Amino acid sequence: MAREYILKSTPGVPQTGTAHTTKIDYAAELNAAQLEAVMTLDGPLLCIAGAGSGKTRTLVYRVARLVETGISPGSILLLTFTRKAAMSMLDRAAALVGGGTRQIAGGTYHAFAGQVLRRYGSVLGLSPSFTIMDEADAADIINLMRAERSPSTSETRFPLKATIQDMRSASINNGWNISDTITRRYPQFAEHTDEIAGILERYRSYKFQHQLLDYDDLLIFLLQLLEEHPAQRELLQHQYAYIMADEYQDTNRLQANITVLLGSGTRNVMVVGDDAQSIYSFRGADVRNIRSFPERFPDCRVIRLERNYRSTKPLLTSTNRLMEHAQEGFAKKLYTEREGGMQPVLAVCSDEAEQSAFVAQRILELREEGIPLDRIAVLFRSSYHAFQLELELKRRHIPYVKWGGYKFLEAAHIKDLLSHVRVVLNPSDRVAWLRILLLIEGVGAKTAGALFERIHAASDPFDLKSLAAPLRAREGLAAAGAMLRRARELVAGTPVPIVEAVADYYGPVLKRRYDDFPRRLRDLDQLTVLAGKYQTISEMLSEMALEPPRDSVDDVIATNADDEERLILSTVHSAKGLEWHTVFIIWALEGRFPSFGALRNPEDIEEERRLMYVGMTRAQEQLYVTHPAIAWDPASGATLSQPSRFLTEIGPDLLERWELRIAP
Repeated sequence: MAREYILKSTPGVPQTGTAHTTKIDYAAELNAAQLEAVMTLDGPLLCIAGAGSGKTRTLVYRVARLVETGISPGSILLLTFTRKAAMSMLDRAAALVGGGTRQIAGGTYHAFAGQVLRRYGSVLGLSPSFTIMDEADAADIINLMRAERSPSTSETRFPLKATIQDMRSASINNGWNISDTITRRYPQFAEHTDEIAGILERYRSYKFQHQLLDYDDLLIFLLQLLEEHPAQRELLQHQYAYIMADEYQDTNRLQANITVLLGSGTRNVMVVGDDAQSIYSFRGADVRNIRSFPERFPDCRVIRLERNYRSTKPLLTSTNRLMEHAQEGFAKKLYTEREGGMQPVLAVCSDEAEQSAFVAQRILELREEGIPLDRIAVLFRSSYHAFQLELELKRRHIPYVKWGGYKFLEAAHIKDLLSHVRVVLNPSDRVAWLRILLLIEGVGAKTAGALFERIHAASDPFDLKSLAAPLRAREGLAAAGAMLRRARELVAGTPVPIVEAVADYYGPVLKRRYDDFPRRLRDLDQLTVLAGKYQTISEMLSEMALEPPRDSVDDVIATNADDEERLILSTVHSAKGLEWHTVFIIWALEGRFPSFGALRNPEDIEEERRLMYVGMTRAQEQLYVTHPAIAWDPASGATLSQPSRFLTEIGPDLLERWELRIAP
């Protein structure tokens, strides 16, 4: 009797003798460009997917097409930037062709790296049972290494563990050495470069000794495996005969090299993305990865998805005009079959207050017209650009949630400063006092409570130097008391001198507590500007409607968090991939959008243009771009009055200018 022998299918090759019919009418489901991308299964492929062009749909149908034509699901690799994105695509593909897609390897670069290293990492000296550390664990080990640094520098400012961790990650993802990283990103710590390098070397050795890997190590070791061990590389290339990488414009150099090495076997590698939406260079993303893909695969086919399913024709005409001024990149022209729609609006306001008033009033009008608040978004280049608007929204009782950065009135350092202002006005404010006292070295929670009881019972609550307090805390208490007494003498006047006095005192405290103090110091300048809009301290604090600070320095949840319908405030970076019926882009001034930091470097200007493009293409129906005619920027000491160059590039013929007039 003959013995049955099962012939396994070769990865990536349909089984011999098996007829494969497709049940999906791809031509009916996809436009011409999407169809071409889906039907092109073999060879290198670059799919330039414009904003709102159905990129995800294209990937889903391509996965389905591969499975329907008999490609073994186990030979397909789908690389994305979140596990959720990969699982969503595979679920949608499964709905089209069945559960075979469950065998497809889909997920993030880091998750894939972890799986591969457990199988093949022994050639690098890794045990299959190595531990993957989360960021908190990694930071704790860095802190151990940090504690071993030379005691001769123990009295000088030194970066905290999280900052050293960020330095290492920036160095790895950008391909810089640690010295260049500190010079570019952390110049305030330049004097400690050698010490930081030593800490990171000890950190590397400690991890290897104890078989610990952090997130960056996963990519480092996978790339090392592919580059230095051809036997393992060929096994992986054979196993994953069809590779797809999403959001390729957001890859760093490690991820791009991993993709190319994996795909260089069968060369059936498809990358999808849009160089015009590459906006994360601060995270290590390199737009050159997607632009150079055809150079790394000279026979690469390039397909452009240009039909937009999101926005109206006038909106796309303006975004196309903006990107015509890009210095390099893949040329494309978004179009839509949707006719009609209003032109983008340019509203030039007299000052920042009028800008906030216009945005708030127009939002309320849109809501009356039937547009829910959660279908409206206000976008900005940097978080602090929305501070004045936040106050206006609170005044008009418009509920909102803020994405990216932090809510101004809920940021720890703003709460710190305003707590000092509160006790100047009301020396019996216990919660504010506790926050102030906890900022003083040598004062813990228990001591702070005891000190407040003495302050509350004293005839002069600002005579802090006379308090019975721990020796370590006495100097700090004396300094705080002297400042508060001076500020109290100014309480009958306008708020600005009081806020300035507190900021001068608090600045060194802020520097001691936060490694990112340069950014936070700019916020103190902004608060001083806001204080100038009020006549009294009482009016300022009441108008801001500040939630009582907690005893800790934790941020609180978004205001009106229980409201189902909330306006969206977001940095453009946090808005990528999303869409709203109506979008406002505020602060379209030179120095704000584009930012001052970008004005010195042509490459940075190009990224700012892409950032504006991303912001504009979030709008489905209506887009409003606003800026004050003139504004003072305290951080730079400059007066801003030049409209953003991007408005000039779009041109007045494509922007409907609204002249604002104050009602009588």
